[in-house]
Amino acid sequence: MSGTIVNNITRTSGTIAPAAGGLNWGSDVITGSTATVSAGNGYWINTTSNACTVTLPSSAALGDKISLVDYARTWATNNLIIDSNGNNFQGETDVFIVDYSTAGQSITIVYSDATKGWIPISDDAVTEAPSPPVTQKGIFGYGSASGYTKQNVTNLVSSSGVIASDVTGVGTAREMLGASSYGGDKGIFGYGHSSYSMTNLVNNSGVVSADVTGVGTGRYGVAAASYGTDKAIFGYGSTGGNLSMTNLVNNSGVVSADVTGVGTARYRLSATSYGTDKVIFAYGRVSSSNVSVSNLVNNSGVVAADVTGVGTARYSLAAAGYGSAGQAIVGYGKTSSAVSMTNKVSNLGVVATDVSGVGTARWNLAATSYGGDKAIFGYGEVLGTVWLSLSNLVSNSGVVASDTTGVGTARYGLAAANFSYSA
Repeated sequence: MSGTIVNNITRTSGTIAPAAGGLNWGSDVITGSTATVSAGNGYWINTTSNACTVTLPSSAALGDKISLVDYARTWATNNLIIDSNGNNFQGETDVFIVDYSTAGQSITIVYSDATKGWIPISDDAVTEAPSPPVTQKGIFGYGSASGYTKQNVTNLVSSSGVIASDVTGVGTAREMLGASSYGGDKGIFGYGHSSYSMTNLVNNSGVVSADVTGVGTGRYGVAAASYGTDKAIFGYGSTGGNLSMTNLVNNSGVVSADVTGVGTARYRLSATSYGTDKVIFAYGRVSSSNVSVSNLVNNSGVVAADVTGVGTARYSLAAAGYGSAGQAIVGYGKTSSAVSMTNKVSNLGVVATDVSGVGTARWNLAATSYGGDKAIFGYGEVLGTVWLSLSNLVSNSGVVASDTTGVGTARYGLAAANFSYSA
């Protein structure tokens, strides 16, 4: 209700304020790349020329309400991004990216409390928000070098895919271990030869911690990847006999007890995240036979049954995620000899046919994502007698680049993970 009345005791101007729970709508249309909004108001957001980051109030009270409307139906082209300015959004902290990308969309959010923060009460694409921020850096670690000497050195990977020189390692030197990100921006190395169950956490600056006594069956030839928004899973491996067990890792880096596995017991396989919050284990070796089966892991860490694989069966390969939609790539490995082929994985976990590889054919290498949407394969061995430190970058469309001369100790049987939200 609006209008003018006599003796209005609440407004000296004589104009009635909007009814309780209503919103004030201005006639101005926001076209800039940034905007700061206030509770109790509605805003027209025009992203025709650019995305717009809207900053919410830093101080909010129960029941505060804000509406945002796609003025020109262009949010699908240039997204609306919400900066919750220190408060939670749907229970997630301010480091999460809240974006809306549906043309013609409008959203109304209300502040609840410090736990859940801002909550959409009118939103036709809630499943798209929030999404976790992307990790920018990577780390290669451990492995064996010339003379079969086990290593605990690490090499950091910048957000532009440049590998740094050796950092003296921490913890037990070992090979054939697994690694993954966890907690969103940290990493974990785990297990390894000779049948270790220990882990080493990596903070968001890339610093490796001392050994943590492991949980579960010590094994080698294990693979690992992150699932959900902030957890990880180690899977499969060998103690001399092949295993199909898994161990979940919570967002504090604590490894859980063995979970009886699903699917073909095997070792020296690969694992990567896909679809932004799920995992695929792929390929591997069973006794003296190579397999091309895969097992999908949902965003709760539950492993599905075998899926008949596509492409050349092989082992001692590597995998990493790339792209903005949750794609992944599996690459290199060994059949009866080293290969350089790759197989792309869609954001639904579907493995594509072989693509002829680029660069030196090798096996026992590692891979990780970097720069938010790209990947890198690094290190490995050829013919069991030549150890490598070279790398191959993967673009955000999954194209593998030619060899880059490596930095650091040439080695094989290492692992890699991504970490850090900061470039």
